[in-house]
Amino acid sequence: MDSTQNSSESGHFLGNCLRSLSQTPYKLRKRMLATWTPDQELNQVRLRSGADMKRKLYGFDLVALGVGGMLGVGVFVTTGPVARTISGPAVVISYIIAAISALLSSMCYTEFSIAVPVAGGAFSYLRVTFGEFLGYFAGANILMEYVLSNAAVARSFTEYFSGAFGVENPNTWRVEVHGTKESSRLNLLMTIFHIIFFGFIIIAGFSNGNVKNLVSSPGGFAPFGVKGVVDGAAIVYFSYIGYDSVSTLAEEIRDPSKNLPVGIVGSVIVVSALYCLMAVALCFMVPYNEISDKASFAMAFQKIGWKWASHLVGVGASLGIVASLLVAMLGQARYLCVIARARLVPAWLAKVHPSTGTPMNATLFLGLCTASIALFTELEIVLEIISIGTLLVFYLVANALIYRRYVIMSTCNNPPLHTLLFLFLLTATSLGFSLSWKLEERWWGLSVVFGASWITITAVFHRMMPASSSQQQPQLDWSVPLMPWPAALSVFLNVFLMTTLKIMSFQRFGIWACLTVLFYLLYGVHSTFRVEMETV
Repeated sequence: MDSTQNSSESGHFLGNCLRSLSQTPYKLRKRMLATWTPDQELNQVRLRSGADMKRKLYGFDLVALGVGGMLGVGVFVTTGPVARTISGPAVVISYIIAAISALLSSMCYTEFSIAVPVAGGAFSYLRVTFGEFLGYFAGANILMEYVLSNAAVARSFTEYFSGAFGVENPNTWRVEVHGTKESSRLNLLMTIFHIIFFGFIIIAGFSNGNVKNLVSSPGGFAPFGVKGVVDGAAIVYFSYIGYDSVSTLAEEIRDPSKNLPVGIVGSVIVVSALYCLMAVALCFMVPYNEISDKASFAMAFQKIGWKWASHLVGVGASLGIVASLLVAMLGQARYLCVIARARLVPAWLAKVHPSTGTPMNATLFLGLCTASIALFTELEIVLEIISIGTLLVFYLVANALIYRRYVIMSTCNNPPLHTLLFLFLLTATSLGFSLSWKLEERWWGLSVVFGASWITITAVFHRMMPASSSQQQPQLDWSVPLMPWPAALSVFLNVFLMTTLKIMSFQRFGIWACLTVLFYLLYGVHSTFRVEMETV
């Protein structure tokens, strides 16, 4: 009797699943382009987490979190390998190019984070602009970026930690807070120490280095040419992962419209200056072709005879890497929490702990994922997949800002098709320029044509498509100036940097993208459709 009943229930369950899957095309038409308003994100969707996150953070907390999140990642993970094999001493120029792109993207993030001050970051920005699917796809890539970057940083941590204690095999160490404000205080202390520590490395590097190492190494300042500088920029862009985590703390910030611009843009500017000085200091101390691939700064001090300083660098770098892990864990958990609020992943990941005001389930789940990947994945593979995922999301956010400003926020009733056509042409000319630049036998004439077309298209759009009439200016607490030029340039740079990555990176990313879309088709769209039907 029981077996017959169980068999009947199993058949009923299977029938429901097949029936639901057969309705996938209909559900996709209903959900893929479904958008939420900022007010719905702030109120209706946020209630799904139960308790609210607690507003305890100020502007200086955000700058410290942004700086702490970026510093440990960039210099200690990417500078040495890029200088040795890709850019040479011109790695400093690579950092400058990446900094310009990061600054433009950070400005786009800032305007969105003030207009939609929720913890979802790029997921929420794209969902209110282009609909559920693109928001979900961006959110999945941001989560991949955070988990893989944490894994990469964790692996780098073991290398520096081993160097600090004289252990030759980093694999010996392979083995990860209570509330957000307490995490912020801990991060602030570590960031202050880290900046002092950076100052020591910069001063010591300039004092004990030799300018000949910078300009007279084999091949000179840029031994791999302009291509090496640009390729290096795409890799060191990984160094700027972290500032976007500040936007995920929007629900925990006092006076977001005042403090978010300071936290996001301010942290990018501070870190850019430190990165450039650190890169020059490293190439001052050691010729680029003698830089170690692993624990580059610690090994550089050993080469100049400061063995005691190499141990100090190991300890300092380890603390900086812990700070970046702390900030990244804060950011990734909030992304997953908001995606779960939308019911694109299981709802238990959206729960906020009532006493700490933090998404504890999401934090624990992603911590386990990070630890697992850190154990089994090589650093080079991780870095390239992170770069392409990050660049793609920042590209999408820049597109979304243009569409939001000229269609959704516009008081001139601009036709959406005109702006979409501009975004398509913007991407096409950026891609054309980037691919013609990448050719072995460069077709300079083709690059000039695409570059001129990009400028012309943007200028015509700026002239012909006003964002608002002079009588009806939209009230924005903070906005990107000189639109659409900064966002358009962000689109161009993100496309350009993506095309410098290896084909293998795109193949691996393609596998990830297919898995992401498959999950949406099998789970996400059905879950959100069911929830929306229940609320009607």
